[in-house]
Amino acid sequence: MRSRSLSLTILPAIDTVAASQWDALVREEQPFLRHAFLAALEASGSVSAATGWVPCHLCVWQDSRLVGALPMYRKDHSYGEYVFDWGWAEALERAGGDYYPKGLSAIPFTPAPGPRALIAANTDTAAVREQLAIGWKQQCDEVGLSSWHLLFAEEPEVEAWQRQCPELIAREGVQFQWRDRGVGDFDGFLASLTSKRRKMIKRERRLVADQGLTLHRLEGAAISDVDMAHFYRCYTITYHERGQPPYLNHVFFERLRQVMPEALMLVQVRLEGRPVAAALYFRGAHTLYGRYWGSEIIADCLHFEACYYQGIDYCLAKGLTLFDPGTQGEHKLVRGFAPQRVRSLHYVAHPGLAAGVAQFCQKEAAHIMAYRRAAEDALPFK
Repeated sequence: MRSRSLSLTILPAIDTVAASQWDALVREEQPFLRHAFLAALEASGSVSAATGWVPCHLCVWQDSRLVGALPMYRKDHSYGEYVFDWGWAEALERAGGDYYPKGLSAIPFTPAPGPRALIAANTDTAAVREQLAIGWKQQCDEVGLSSWHLLFAEEPEVEAWQRQCPELIAREGVQFQWRDRGVGDFDGFLASLTSKRRKMIKRERRLVADQGLTLHRLEGAAISDVDMAHFYRCYTITYHERGQPPYLNHVFFERLRQVMPEALMLVQVRLEGRPVAAALYFRGAHTLYGRYWGSEIIADCLHFEACYYQGIDYCLAKGLTLFDPGTQGEHKLVRGFAPQRVRSLHYVAHPGLAAGVAQFCQKEAAHIMAYRRAAEDALPFK
């Protein structure tokens, strides 16, 4: 397909495009959009037809130059997305339709807001996005996808997509993120809080230490294969406690350790010198992302220390201004993580379901807005 000298291809695997070309479109802030991360998902089998994720990435070319890209997957379920549409699927199936397969443009298992369409600088952005829209619409029409979903996109991108594709339905959400308010160090962060919350955090950190636990931050090449293997054992415990298998396998994490170590930070918890828990973080140019956690022991307040306070302390030590600890969890609010608006876009082919989804999202948005305002009023800052 061609438009204004642009051509569109649909890739069955991320490795069919050169990493250098793909990564030229990715901002330093986005470790999860890097070719190495997406390739690790596919090479490990964590993302595959067998797991219900079939890659069909969209690429826009100007001659031999990659000027646009959009990760995309055909899916036969809604696991690992964190924007829940199970009710929509049930509604269509009750009406005699098939919701699956559907199309998804998101980072698998990773609810981190950011750009989704990658577009080269000094390019006709609207023309590139038009080609990407042709791509996902073609997939819906030719493959029989019921819908297409763009998850956790940045606000300017949401608006741009809606201008070009008014049939897209916007959905609101809330996440909690920490931003550096110029506090200097962790003591400065504590000083910025109300007395009640400052005392609470001090007590929680002291309780972790009183249990004989020590925390150690390992970065990049300092993370050994043994460290990663232990982390993975802890990670699987988190899923087994919920009665489900883990989404990601050890091969995925070990590959990340080898191909993008500079993006990794591991918090390792030790008891009498022996590792007993771990949390894996990713870092961009200015942002820290808390992603995965698990523990072999039950210890009071350890999750707060390993997944929140260590992250804040690391950001302050490294000059990172934003900490995204992951989705959900109102318990983040009282620990200094402010509510942030997150948005997704949805195309639904079935007219009746599309009307119902639009009505649902409109009503939901009013509740989300009220919730976000109430959460802002509950922040623990002086």
